[in-house]
Amino acid sequence: MKTLRIGAGAGYSGDRIEPAVELAEKGALDYLVFECLAERTIALAQQARLSHPEAGYDPLLSERMRRVLPFVARGREPGQKRLRVITNMGAANPLSAANEVRRIATALGLHGLKVAALTGDDVLAQLDPQQLLDNGATVGALGDRLISANAYLGAEGIVEALKADADVVITGRVADPSLFLAPQLFEFGWAPDDWARLGRGTLIGHLLECAGQITGGYFADPGVKDVPDLARLGFPLAEIDAEGRAVISKVLGSGGRIDTATCTEQMIYEVHDPSAYLTPDVTADFSGVSF
Repeated sequence: MKTLRIGAGAGYSGDRIEPAVELAEKGALDYLVFECLAERTIALAQQARLSHPEAGYDPLLSERMRRVLPFVARGREPGQKRLRVITNMGAANPLSAANEVRRIATALGLHGLKVAALTGDDVLAQLDPQQLLDNGATVGALGDRLISANAYLGAEGIVEALKADADVVITGRVADPSLFLAPQLFEFGWAPDDWARLGRGTLIGHLLECAGQITGGYFADPGVKDVPDLARLGFPLAEIDAEGRAVISKVLGSGGRIDTATCTEQMIYEVHDPSAYLTPDVTADFSGVSF
């Protein structure tokens, strides 16, 4: 049965770059996903774009791409395993981010890489000034304090970019698990209404999205929940089959731990109702998950 290997290169904007490089070099990956966006970081990105029209993407985009694009280019060579990158580091300006990736590839002498930008999440111009907020005020009452309004996109646009043979896909605000679900949809050909497999793929994405959390990062509580070699904490990868079953692991020799406890703790992270985890792709039921 065909399997797919997806690695998590980041779990937030300021994450270390070394674990991602380690995954790209030694993880035998098909996809490396950088999940770097949150509500605070996209607001900061919108502020940056207001100051400079070409700004607004993740501040570590350039360095991350310098470090991993050589592995993407190597995967294009005959006999090599292809590696593709998916990331929401486009933040408030995916088009400029894609241009920056192309510039870096050219500067590194890496020619022929295809870079796609996914837009459509910025809905600020579509807001109704009379729309009521949770506090009873209107959107219009916020005035110039309102700088960001973004919808959570799902996996569909990323799948289209992969179908167009993109090596690097840059997005703005896409739901975190959707970044990981998209390559599963693309590679396994799951139907958009195959709810069981979409739910499983979303669970895998949710487990990977925070990178070092599932390998012991936030989990660590010295003396209570010990994690070995935190200074060398490795980031996770998942080997997934066409039914949506996965083995979660990390690169041999990297620090951290992966076990039932770390996986369970990550599964319930930011989950209000385990039987109804809402994403743009599917409402996933985690209540029957086993590790």
